[in-house]
Amino acid sequence: MVLLEVANAVSGTGNGIVMVVLPWLVLELTGSAAAAGLLAAVSTLPALVVVPLIGAAVDRYGRRVVSVVSDLASAVSVVAFPIVGWLIGLDFAWVLVLAIIGASLDPGGYTARKSLIIDASRAGGVRLETLNGVHESLFAAGWAVGPLIGAALIASVGAVSALWVPAVLFIVASASIACMRVQDSGREAVEAGAADVSGWRGLTRGFATLRADAALRTLTIAIMVLAGVYLPTETVLLPVHFESLDSPTGLGIVIGALAGGSVIGAFAYGWLSARMTQYRIIIVALVGTMVGVIPMALLPGLPLLVFAGFVLGLSWGPMQPLLNTAVQRRVPAQEQGRVFSVQLTAFYVFPPAAMLLTGIATQRWGVSVVYVALAVLLIIVCAITVALPAIRSIDGPTARPPGPAPQA
Repeated sequence: MVLLEVANAVSGTGNGIVMVVLPWLVLELTGSAAAAGLLAAVSTLPALVVVPLIGAAVDRYGRRVVSVVSDLASAVSVVAFPIVGWLIGLDFAWVLVLAIIGASLDPGGYTARKSLIIDASRAGGVRLETLNGVHESLFAAGWAVGPLIGAALIASVGAVSALWVPAVLFIVASASIACMRVQDSGREAVEAGAADVSGWRGLTRGFATLRADAALRTLTIAIMVLAGVYLPTETVLLPVHFESLDSPTGLGIVIGALAGGSVIGAFAYGWLSARMTQYRIIIVALVGTMVGVIPMALLPGLPLLVFAGFVLGLSWGPMQPLLNTAVQRRVPAQEQGRVFSVQLTAFYVFPPAAMLLTGIATQRWGVSVVYVALAVLLIIVCAITVALPAIRSIDGPTARPPGPAPQA
């Protein structure tokens, strides 16, 4: 369990470093904000093809194997930047190619580690809900700390040399998973002939499983839509607002409050799940999200904005570990990798599209109008989600997906 969370934390930190260093490197090479935006947009595209394949690989070849190989490949892809720069010199084309390769490799470790949570929970004698909360809070903390480390590395050793650090972190993540000694329940089911992971049917099993489980399907769609409404506030609206005030410090404080609230909220999920049903946690989380977003949309003074941001992050924090737990409780072990990959693909597609549309709308109508519109949309989605009958059955048994049932 400790090895899994070490890998989770250092991988999240490494990705956080890369997230800051690569756009900075592009700006150094080109001086073009449009080129940095192109890098961010294009690097998400491989996920549409790669992530579904990764889910099938996790179920077919094993969770530990995919995680170890993926993190090692991520380390190689990051080391390639300084090596190419040393051998032939970096330009924007090389950065774009290497970033696409890295983006294709990274989701494998993320998906496989999610699938390993249930095995680590059993081996460590820790409640599944508790470990899910710890897992998501540590990953969120890594994403929050990583950019700070990346900024310090850029200032001290430069953008290219800074990439040696995440490469080392990815190697640590790979070694940690390789040292785990746990039962791989998904792989064992495949070896026993209880799962079909070959051909088109095996590849699309994750979609079939989600389609057959109304509660899990509804929760996945709701979180995807809510993330698409929530994330543009961090990446578009708040930066534009504070840039107009010439207050980068204010932006950092508010983003820090959001991230800190998310870490605490995710960590608290284990405590909440021991005292409340999953459905009641969803209600509390979504009501808290609505309470937090209303004052933020009005763009008040910094103290109130920071407090509302903390409430928003705190309320939203339990949702991801809750979704993990729902998959682990309701989906057969040999299909969890493919279900996680379907969810990850949806989260790769919808939020970036929402960010693009938010940027266009903000350019045309301004931050105040767009923020209020997004807040209203988020409140509507939260209210509909809570009222849906399918969500109320999230604590009940799942329906079996179509097709032959796994043999004992």
